[in-house]
Amino acid sequence: MNAPFLIASGLMLALALALVLWPLLRQAGRQTRRRGLIALAVLFVLGLPLASAGLYELVGNPAALNPGATEQPLTLDQAITKIKAQLDHDSADPNLWTLLGQAYGAKNEPRLAADAFEHALKYRPDDADLLVAWAQADSLAQPQHMIVGEARARLQRALAVDPTHQRGLWLLGISDFQLQRYSEAIATWTRLLKLLPADSDVARGVARQVELAARRGALQLTAAQTQVLSAATAGTKVPAAAGSSAPHLTVQVSLAPHLARKLDPDSVLFVYARNPSGPSMPLAVARLPASALPATVTLTDAMSMARGPNLSSAQQVIIGARLSARGQALPQPGDLEGSVGPIAVDRTQPISVVIDKVVGQ
Repeated sequence: MNAPFLIASGLMLALALALVLWPLLRQAGRQTRRRGLIALAVLFVLGLPLASAGLYELVGNPAALNPGATEQPLTLDQAITKIKAQLDHDSADPNLWTLLGQAYGAKNEPRLAADAFEHALKYRPDDADLLVAWAQADSLAQPQHMIVGEARARLQRALAVDPTHQRGLWLLGISDFQLQRYSEAIATWTRLLKLLPADSDVARGVARQVELAARRGALQLTAAQTQVLSAATAGTKVPAAAGSSAPHLTVQVSLAPHLARKLDPDSVLFVYARNPSGPSMPLAVARLPASALPATVTLTDAMSMARGPNLSSAQQVIIGARLSARGQALPQPGDLEGSVGPIAVDRTQPISVVIDKVVGQ
């Protein structure tokens, strides 16, 4: 059903973060800094879920993650029409309002998105995901994309509900920076760094923002902040806490030489883990540009569909990688892909995936 809708919802976050960052880009003063911040916004999104499980189930086709699926996807406008039609019959369904908000966000209509999320919050006032989504949409509707007032208050409320909400921490840190509360921005982003794989590009990008905030505020980092920052900057892995068994699957993806001529440089690379015997909805998924190949990705529970099953819910997984010329999350004929598995989720050694097949052939 809706592959574009699924992708657009993920891209919505990248676009939203890039726009929210615009006041910072203006303050930064240099073209290289602007590019760096936009890249950071996109990188951060790569480590987040592409969309909620509800959105995936409504307009996606989980079974289509398996090669050979042929269902015709909906357009984004068709999906919005479908959601509205369902709301005509059940206007008190917060899930439908949430999907509508995500759809409007994907269309870059933040005021309509915020209004839809507001309706959903009437039924789930303490839902951290909804509070963050509303704050993000509200900031995008503001002339300078500032995260202030009610938007900032709702981010703080979301983090009171879920102190580990990564997008909430990222956006609150942006708000701190916009308000020139550099000490608070450092503290907020340091909390976020502790939740990210220290050897990831996302962590290194956030670390650079911590350094920028320190310079702007002429601040000295604490010993604890320096330790977290140094680990991210150096790209060293932080040892798991005692008793921790959360999966961290390191995936090394390469393209088979015989398919090199078929590679579209504008393709999108999806790296994912799915249950070998359960639903085909990914347990973890990352989205990268094709130019990242050969790529190394760490799949974690933080990269699951929102409210959906994660890596910790499985004992074994299939690890797959797919290059989509259309940028769609669901396989299309002509996509390039490869997979291995089943793989134990507690594996610590790198997993090699070679993209060596063409979908539909």
